Amino acid sequence: MAKELKDLTKRSENYSQWYNDLVVKADLAEQSAVRGCMVIKPYGYAIWEKMQRQLDDMFKETGHVNAYFPLLIPKSFLSREAEHVEGFAKECAVVTHHRLKSSPDGKGVVVDPEAKLEEELIIRPTSETIIWNTYKNWINSYRDLPILCNQWANVMRWEMRTRLFLRTAEFLWQEGHTAHATREEAEEEAKKMLHVYGEFAEKYMAVPVVKGVKSANERFAGALDTYTIEAMMQDGKALQSGTSHFLGQNFAKAFDVQFVNKENKLEYVWATSWGVSTRLMGALIMTHSDDNGLVLPPHLAPIQVVIVPIYKNDEQLKQIDAKVEGIVARLKALGISVKYDNADNKRPGFKFADYELKGVPVRLVMGGRDLENNTMEVMRRDTLEKETVTCDGIEAYVKDLLEEIQANIYKKALDYRNSRIISVDTYEEFKEKIEEGGFILAHWDGTSETEEKIKEETKATIRCIPFDSFIPGDKEPGKCMVTGKPSPCRVIFARSY
Repeated sequence: MAKELKDLTKRSENYSQWYNDLVVKADLAEQSAVRGCMVIKPYGYAIWEKMQRQLDDMFKETGHVNAYFPLLIPKSFLSREAEHVEGFAKECAVVTHHRLKSSPDGKGVVVDPEAKLEEELIIRPTSETIIWNTYKNWINSYRDLPILCNQWANVMRWEMRTRLFLRTAEFLWQEGHTAHATREEAEEEAKKMLHVYGEFAEKYMAVPVVKGVKSANERFAGALDTYTIEAMMQDGKALQSGTSHFLGQNFAKAFDVQFVNKENKLEYVWATSWGVSTRLMGALIMTHSDDNGLVLPPHLAPIQVVIVPIYKNDEQLKQIDAKVEGIVARLKALGISVKYDNADNKRPGFKFADYELKGVPVRLVMGGRDLENNTMEVMRRDTLEKETVTCDGIEAYVKDLLEEIQANIYKKALDYRNSRIISVDTYEEFKEKIEEGGFILAHWDGTSETEEKIKEETKATIRCIPFDSFIPGDKEPGKCMVTGKPSPCRVIFARSY
């Protein structure tokens, strides 16, 4: 059974199948009876809960409060902001009736034709419209601003090709929606929240990210600017891992949200929205995991330490239980989540394979000889290295080891990411290098036409115009690799999920 648990497709053989296998075998999620939707299993949801809890704390530290808005949005609301409706129209699920009735043959139910809604309702693909219709009732004066709201919710986007966590028809996320008195405040807010996402990705997920602004083609529908964090997966593809949007006054004008400013004049409100989703689970898996299973950063692992006893008889198990009880208590006192697995329905070898597959950062093992010697075997999941240590002071040792693992998997991901960033000057070289994967820094003339041509011919998109420099000279002007026209700086291209 241990072999079966670890029988994963190798990353080198089929990266996509490796990912799919791992999500299912590690008990994170599975396909549901509803096409394109997933069931997030308890272990997967425990990871998401830790992400959610940390992000929620970070949002509240920056002055945001949680609220909840309706799942259903009147169809007319989506018509008010032209770019927004165009961006989401093809992904919307529509509610047309409000009642079912028994079928004439008595073998089920049918939609009652007399229960047709006067106006169809859209299952939210995102909540800007319903929220800004609500904000109209909350805002009259500059004294009512800013409004800094966030909601944790589910959304529906009718995806045709789905993959667990990365792209599903229904997914979980948070969406922040803020209202401000000035353009400067709104732009500052949008950038501030992007940096919150960046800090979370790097400090807690151990995922290095590039922060930057999206091109016009890649902007959120209805935004003036979209800021993004982009991560690189182990196959060299990019994954957009969080976005923050400066919406200008577009939604305020669409829903007539005005306020009386300090000069006693009416003005439209300035807006932002920002969000991350369960797609972060995909980023976590694909950035760190290996052919043995998940590798979870300790800061987000539901079980940071697992302890497994190896014993010959019930009497020896009782002695190990007594010894481990104090260790567990002291680990928990340090804020470490620990599981003592002394269940007798699975062999130690099965347990080792299972916890390795599930990415538990540290495994402690105590056998009969360890009991006699006052020692434990320690295995760290990131390197699979083992060593025997004394039980005296093992709690502090494990606490330090968890932080070492967190730092090590971030460094490993960062080194890999940096090794896959290259610069090119010609379109021919670009076409050659994009086949190898990674982030490619190249000059672009700033036009949508050139961007579309590159996407059509190479399947690569502009991930962002980075805020910070990556290589010498990348912020200096040059010539577009395709047209030869002037380019203010290099931008990041990659194939993406």
